[in-house]
Amino acid sequence: MSFDFLILAPVGSIAALLFAAYLAVSILKKDQGNEKMKEIASAVKIGARAYLKRQYVCVSVFFAVVFTILLILALKNYLVIFVPFAFLTGGLFSGLSGFIGMTIATEASNRTASAAGKSLNSGLRVAFSSGAVMGLVVVGLGLLDLSIWYYFLNWYYSTHPIPVGLDKITAITSTMLCFGMGASSQALFARVGGGIFTKAADVGADLVGKVEAGIPEDDPRNPAVIADNVGDNVGDVAGMGADLYESYVGSIVATSALGVAAGLGIAGVTVPLVMAAVGTVSSIIGTFFVQSKEEASQKVLLAALRKGVFISSALVAVISFFLIWKILGWEHIRVYWAVLSGLIAGILIGLVTEFYTSSSFKPTKSIANASVTGPATVVIEGIAVGMSSTAMPVIIVGAAILASYFLSGGAHNFSTGLYGIAISAVGMLSTLGITLATDAYGPVADNAGGNAQMAGLGPEVRKRTDALDALGNTTAATGKGFAIGSAALTALALIAAYKDQVALYGKEMNLSLMNPAILVGLFIGGMIPFFFCSMTMSAVGRAAGKIVIEVRRQFKEIIGLMAGTAKPDYGRCVEIATIAAQKEMIMPSLLALIAPLAVGLLIGVEGQVGFLTGATVSGFVLAIMMANCGGAWDNAKKYIEEGYHGGKGSLSHKAGVVGDTVGDPFKDTSGPSLNVLIKLMSMVSIVFASFVIKNTLFK
Repeated sequence: MSFDFLILAPVGSIAALLFAAYLAVSILKKDQGNEKMKEIASAVKIGARAYLKRQYVCVSVFFAVVFTILLILALKNYLVIFVPFAFLTGGLFSGLSGFIGMTIATEASNRTASAAGKSLNSGLRVAFSSGAVMGLVVVGLGLLDLSIWYYFLNWYYSTHPIPVGLDKITAITSTMLCFGMGASSQALFARVGGGIFTKAADVGADLVGKVEAGIPEDDPRNPAVIADNVGDNVGDVAGMGADLYESYVGSIVATSALGVAAGLGIAGVTVPLVMAAVGTVSSIIGTFFVQSKEEASQKVLLAALRKGVFISSALVAVISFFLIWKILGWEHIRVYWAVLSGLIAGILIGLVTEFYTSSSFKPTKSIANASVTGPATVVIEGIAVGMSSTAMPVIIVGAAILASYFLSGGAHNFSTGLYGIAISAVGMLSTLGITLATDAYGPVADNAGGNAQMAGLGPEVRKRTDALDALGNTTAATGKGFAIGSAALTALALIAAYKDQVALYGKEMNLSLMNPAILVGLFIGGMIPFFFCSMTMSAVGRAAGKIVIEVRRQFKEIIGLMAGTAKPDYGRCVEIATIAAQKEMIMPSLLALIAPLAVGLLIGVEGQVGFLTGATVSGFVLAIMMANCGGAWDNAKKYIEEGYHGGKGSLSHKAGVVGDTVGDPFKDTSGPSLNVLIKLMSMVSIVFASFVIKNTLFK
């Protein structure tokens, strides 16, 4: 290679961060609306920052403890000395991406409501620009972190001794592989903690406000309404950002390591980094095509968002062909088809998710129809829809895996086939800058609708924000499907990277299904996602119960609250949700760290491979089911609110609200957290591989 293509990685990261800064400044220049709108937005902003501050204090203790453990292991030569510091930077950049995205989201809600007063397109542009800041910050910081570590390690191993038994590029990739553990750890805390907060507040607000008191959603008389809006930001923006940050960097480092294992050398490392940079620029270009006409229909708005995503994907598809040709050479051009399969799989999963969660299609309408006979049938039909929705995504991901493996040459070279599977995950995530924008747009639109309702804006504004909000539910569900699909491919690549990492330490593995350690690992791994979801669902239930009791107390004790002559104590609900989320997130998060280590130490590395495989398979399917259940229940409720089956206030509506509250922790707490869980357990296994090999009880 005469031209150093790797330089495109830091260039792409800087371009993403600069464009994100430009969008952020343009958002802050928008009209904030009247004083009431500013007051509401300020309350949400203060609550969100207070929550994140408390979470970061808690997480910093965890990072300090794990850093110390990793440093001790490094000093005992179980790890390369850079691993503890890579762990810290991974967590730092992951948390920073979530914080920046959430900060802009809280600034954008009232500005979106104000812009919607002018036109639907104006509101769409502000909300989408806010989401684009989140997406571009995630890819920008991810590429920046990877670039810094690559160039530093390249310099270090050029001037210092390389670990015994490794060449320079292997030493670089095996070290970089470990820094994803920090990003994954931060992401799990953000997902679980933010998910518990947002759904505790949402469930409490809905059950007491809409079902018991019979007041509208986002009514200022509801004491939990500000906590609900805060939760949208800390869970669906900060949590989602941290989640996809770790997916993004995890897929790149795993692919880099597998590229070296496949004998592709520096070229195998260059391709995923440069593809990510190309995807970043393509995402920036795609944002300019997101425009809508003044028509408040979900179909028109969805087409507007899709246009940007499709254009970005097309650009990556075309440019990747020439990049792979130039970097890997014509003899490896087959790897391009793996990239293409990942891109296509991502788009198809989004379309399938939309079919099962949008009120425009039969599955969600069937849930709304079930509301006529009460909440029990709503819950039954919703679970049935969620379960049936797993079929096509599993088939799509399975097809993508087979296509990536065989089209990249797996039939002739097993390692090249694994590299093809990994590069398909990079292809799927390459347009994350704009894909995440369509997801993070949702909470901003939701908050804008709440701001318009509480500020008493005109019916035409509320109609536009409702259109944006309804679309946000579909794009959020689509984004979760995309995140789950990419998580499955990334987790598979990480398992393959773990196998190669174990081989570097000179350990041979018997991966036959007849190996009892493999079978036991499969069973335990298959159980872990269900046990994890039980913990997080129970956590939401307990936290929501506290919010319900507090909202009931305020309705009972604050004289004039229902009449609108007295103000509720919003801060108390925010405080309850914050304390509950911080307490409840600890045990589920520790499970992800303890379980893979325990399995490895008890039954060895073969058992660990079985464990990771079982967890990936069951976690993938369970995550799809939960995300689509929740999205369908939510949109079924909104479908009823449009006037079907009696509309708002009817018995059907109350049944729909019950279904929605059941689905809240499905789609925004447990389901999305599974994405992080399956990858974090793989990362933990990779980081502690040497320690497990030397200390396992099952020799």
